[in-house]
Amino acid sequence: MRKSQPVPGGPPGHLIGRIFSPPEHRAAVATDPRASRGRFFAEPESPTRTCYQRDRDRIIHSSAFRRLKHKTQVFVQHEGDYFRTRLTHSLEVAQIARSVARLLAVDEDLAEAVALAHDLGHTPFGHAGEEALNAATAQFGGFDHNAHALKLVTQLEHRYADFDGLNLTWETLEGLVKHNGPLAGRRGPLPGPIVSFDRRWPLALDTWPGIEAQIAAIADDIAYVNHDIDDGLRANLFSVDDLKAAPLVGRFVHEIAAAYGTLEASRLIGEIVRRLMSAMVVDLVSETRARLAESGAGSAAEVRSAGRAIAAFSGGMTENVAALKGFLFSHMYRHPRVVQSMESAKQVVAQLFTAFTSQPALLPEDWRKLCEDSAEAARVSVVRDYIAGMTDRFALLEHRRIFDIEIAI
Repeated sequence: MRKSQPVPGGPPGHLIGRIFSPPEHRAAVATDPRASRGRFFAEPESPTRTCYQRDRDRIIHSSAFRRLKHKTQVFVQHEGDYFRTRLTHSLEVAQIARSVARLLAVDEDLAEAVALAHDLGHTPFGHAGEEALNAATAQFGGFDHNAHALKLVTQLEHRYADFDGLNLTWETLEGLVKHNGPLAGRRGPLPGPIVSFDRRWPLALDTWPGIEAQIAAIADDIAYVNHDIDDGLRANLFSVDDLKAAPLVGRFVHEIAAAYGTLEASRLIGEIVRRLMSAMVVDLVSETRARLAESGAGSAAEVRSAGRAIAAFSGGMTENVAALKGFLFSHMYRHPRVVQSMESAKQVVAQLFTAFTSQPALLPEDWRKLCEDSAEAARVSVVRDYIAGMTDRFALLEHRRIFDIEIAI
């Protein structure tokens, strides 16, 4: 850690801006920036931005966020300019989260900040890279992208003279770690970075997060289901005819054909995605309002202690989305073209891990110094962090530098 002394939580008053004012019609369950639990390291707050606006800006300007431009969503980054990367996915999630937060009159900036940060910890090559890195480090705690995202924003980002990390607010960190729900009591041990940070500044791992983080989590589902349909059609992994029989989306394909006949591909894809996304958002907002009324929650704290998700799809939409994900799994994620590419990606990650752990001299100087006189577990941690931060492109360059061979992905 840098020289600043931590003041966990700090006094709520030190987060109050000087020229901004809260929205006039804020829902009672909204997370109020004026009542934030603060930052781990006390620092003067911005006179022009709320604390959550500042968190959002810090995330956008971070190195980890920029690297998402060259990290796989489904297709490896170099395959085509039209396909999503982790960066474009994160932007789409943030747009949906902000729009839903506005409809529900909760804090848009916090929802956007959590959405922008939710994929910061992903490895190169998407879930294939994560699986390979998790397997390689299984004896040393494995790898979890949410835990690594927390480590990035609390330790590994080096942008400020007074502290490591981005010094985000408690609420943003809470949302980043548990936007999918409580972590306490889940199967298996919690990832080390989460346990370690929670000891220093407890994140209430046994409760749900605020409603803004819950919104960001479902915005993630909405975004990736829709853009994977878009990308899958453009990549010819499945056809419009296949979609006609697909859960949830099939009826929109039939409606569009009845209304417009034959459309050019880009217009057809746009109409399908527009209608599907709208249906999912409308359902989310309607169900969330119903759950808020049923719960009687009158504050952000009561949302956290409600015992279940407040921001959610209806039962029918939940079933339909799960079925649609099943369609995408069989037609897209397990498509031979995607599987072959991801198997090659796993090989790259596994071989890089073996090379760096057995020969730390292969690491860049600043990373190599972290391995000097270190126990095996510490050395593995350094290599894990180094590989996790790579983009697809850089991982392939490092593999070629070390092994003098080029793997086609």
